[in-house]
Amino acid sequence: MTRAERWLFHASNLLVAGTGGVYAWMLYALEPADEYALVNHELQPTFQHLHVWFAPLLVLMAGVLWRAHVAPQLRSERRARRRSGLALLALLLPMVLSGYSIQVVSEQTWRNTWVSVHVASSVLWCVAMLVHLVASSRARRTVDTRAIVAQPEVSAS
Repeated sequence: MTRAERWLFHASNLLVAGTGGVYAWMLYALEPADEYALVNHELQPTFQHLHVWFAPLLVLMAGVLWRAHVAPQLRSERRARRRSGLALLALLLPMVLSGYSIQVVSEQTWRNTWVSVHVASSVLWCVAMLVHLVASSRARRTVDTRAIVAQPEVSAS
């Protein structure tokens, strides 16, 4: 996986999670200033639109990530970070499908169902992503430490 692919994946993940989190906060935690208002905050529609616009970038980068990282890891014998990676893989489909379903269903019961699935899978995705990144960072540090210890000392003659 190239540095640019990694950067774009993390950037798209942050954009989607950030706009979705702010939108959810505005939708569920804030009270409208006016009892007749259709939104709880004047920027609520903007964050909803940004979230919907950034989501396809994350889906695209998930495809790039599949080719560059996931498929090779599934074929390899290494087991490091496999559980958090498999959790991310399992959460991707319900997160994406529920996000698109929210936009196309018209019956309120189905809409509420898809919103619940989307919020739950998205929160779990963010947690699994953090676990995966922390595990990756720890594994990298362990490998670096072993490399330093394994180097023979050079004597100053």
